[in-house]
Amino acid sequence: MPVHGSDAMPAPTETLWGLPVKLQSLIQAELNEKERISWVGTPDPKRFGMRAWPMVLFGIPWTAFALFWIAGASGFKIPDFNKGFDFFPLFGIPFVLIGLGLLTSPVWMMKKARNTAYVLTTDRAIIFEKKLATSIRSFEPEQLRNLRRTQWDDGAGDLIFERQVAVDNNQQRQQTDIGFLAIPDVKKVETLVRELAESSL
Repeated sequence: MPVHGSDAMPAPTETLWGLPVKLQSLIQAELNEKERISWVGTPDPKRFGMRAWPMVLFGIPWTAFALFWIAGASGFKIPDFNKGFDFFPLFGIPFVLIGLGLLTSPVWMMKKARNTAYVLTTDRAIIFEKKLATSIRSFEPEQLRNLRRTQWDDGAGDLIFERQVAVDNNQQRQQTDIGFLAIPDVKKVETLVRELAESSL
């Protein structure tokens, strides 16, 4: 049933024309001749960036230790170039750079959000990510039957299609959620996705 009044979601075409031109072109080129857009959305950059906070928390001790190691390797002294230069402390610089990458990961995630679009059509759900190499991932109706929804107090949240779990070299589980992430009105979008999933039964 259509939603009217102040709670109505923006029309798909209205949201589509608000996207960066490159994303608009990708979406229009991807659709089949008879395929119609039911909903278009983008992740909220701030909320999307919050997903990187575990990396920030890990990056704080990592970077601190790397800096401490460099200081220790140089004898906790300012280098005296008159006595020659010791290159050994420089081996810690790559680890400092990794730490800086971890600390600034929310910024990169926010940038990624601005180059991401979510599209629900009459045939499938599509995730577009504009990077150096564009990523386009489609989910057919039968792949959308086991949805997970997480929701914040303001109605925004994540609609998860798939959850990937990998084990790293330290035998720690790394979880990656795939779906429409950090979107407004997540419950209403879930209803649309479930309607598409049920259409294949």
